[in-house]
Amino acid sequence: MTKTRVGLIFGGKSGEHEVSLQSAKSIYEALDKQRYDVVLIGIDKKGNWLAGEASALLLHAEDPKLIALNQRCASVVPALVGADRSLIEMGTGRPVGNIDVVFPIVHGTYGEDGSLQGLLRMLDVPYVGADVLGSAIGMDKDVMKRLLREAGIPVAESVALRGSEIQRISYSNIVEQLGMPLFVKPANLGSSVGISKVYTVSELPQAIHNALRYDKKVLVEEFIEGREIECSVLGNDDPIASLPGEVLPTHDFYSYEAKYIDENGAVLEIPAKLDDSLVRKVQATALRAYKALECSGMARVDFFLKSDGDLIVNEINTLPGFTRISMYPKLWEASGLSYAELLDRLIELAFERHEREARLERSYKA
Repeated sequence: MTKTRVGLIFGGKSGEHEVSLQSAKSIYEALDKQRYDVVLIGIDKKGNWLAGEASALLLHAEDPKLIALNQRCASVVPALVGADRSLIEMGTGRPVGNIDVVFPIVHGTYGEDGSLQGLLRMLDVPYVGADVLGSAIGMDKDVMKRLLREAGIPVAESVALRGSEIQRISYSNIVEQLGMPLFVKPANLGSSVGISKVYTVSELPQAIHNALRYDKKVLVEEFIEGREIECSVLGNDDPIASLPGEVLPTHDFYSYEAKYIDENGAVLEIPAKLDDSLVRKVQATALRAYKALECSGMARVDFFLKSDGDLIVNEINTLPGFTRISMYPKLWEASGLSYAELLDRLIELAFERHEREARLERSYKA
């Protein structure tokens, strides 16, 4: 049997660089080597593309605090001409090999926001996950919330601020509108990077300044008291939803450390203790949000479940974490789809979408 050559792209110029390395390690280990020939492609924090074997490319792979890319590995670039979808080693021009499908697991800026997806689309290579539009929408929490409201899906109240507006901000007006406490977060980032929970007006300026380190737009959002429920979605035109799970943080909120560093940072209740009607409501709302935001391939939809039964969409994550303690694959395992089977299905969906797009007319014919 001819193996499918999978280009696993990870790392990137993002605050979620190390998370991406952890996700890539888990995916690489789980992919069936009898079925797939996996090419590891790491993007360092300066944007350089590196290729190599797992044992050489990932340093300190067992330590999430120290995991890093080996800068001594070969630098490569994707071929921008021809139809062979190859990688070229810089300096020598030597082809590293053709790629049949790409699994991009570059969380955050330049990888989850549609940038990498646009490059892959121009190269005409099938790729896993949301397309350019779905990725961009899912990444921008401000735009995402606007579209969800338009679709009649409840979201938390928020105020979007740009860096140029900081000098004109009335912090007291924000508090009057949204109450206390508040969450302040970069509009275009994930994994809880740059997020602060604010309890007083005096803490707002520093929290906003911290978020602006990562993005030019900041979201100030109301605090919602409720259970943190998550649901995984899988598919293109006819997606399906997993059983919901619940996050029970042991930290003040589900922070970056709680998600990826501290194994005791949160308890994941999988499946969540919900009655059947609530399970159906979570799944149906997750699918509505997925379609409203033009998603494909996969996404994780995060909710707040209030004590009165109201369900609020917090956000959608189009490239959810794939580490050994990540919710997305765990929810599918609880729903009867193993980690390896999930990866198989995601790759099938990538080919399915690519083949469908290939049938579209690209030029006008009278």
